[in-house]
Amino acid sequence: MRETAIAALHGRLQTALATRNPAPLVLRGETVPQRLPPGGLVVIRDGETVEETAILSPLAWAIEHRAAIEVTVTGATPAARTALLDALLVDIAVAVTTDRTLGGAVEWAQPGAPEFEDVEVEGAAAARAASVPVTLFFTVAGSPLA
Repeated sequence: MRETAIAALHGRLQTALATRNPAPLVLRGETVPQRLPPGGLVVIRDGETVEETAILSPLAWAIEHRAAIEVTVTGATPAARTALLDALLVDIAVAVTTDRTLGGAVEWAQPGAPEFEDVEVEGAAAARAASVPVTLFFTVAGSPLA
């Protein structure tokens, strides 16, 4: 179920952000390339399970899993970088909150508040980044590993 949930989040973001012009590159579990695309880079990180609660008779587990969405953008000025990053964050929030079940893959998806960072790579343009936690709630039968 965890894999299904994260794959659904990735697919949802790919579809929702593809309409932007220029569209950001949406990846899962990749390293940030030296050269960022003009529309920005969105990387979904698998994250970790933060809580497992047993439900008895029949045995099931309520899982709370926290994935991360890393968004990195470049721009000629700090204001341009901030504007592009903010626009992408709004689009990500809309993509998740429009269908909180991610097409039935989870019971609930909840984006959290972003953490921001200025990124400097030697020989590359300055960049601005944000990491957004997304908590995915789902239930599995038998074992938390299911």
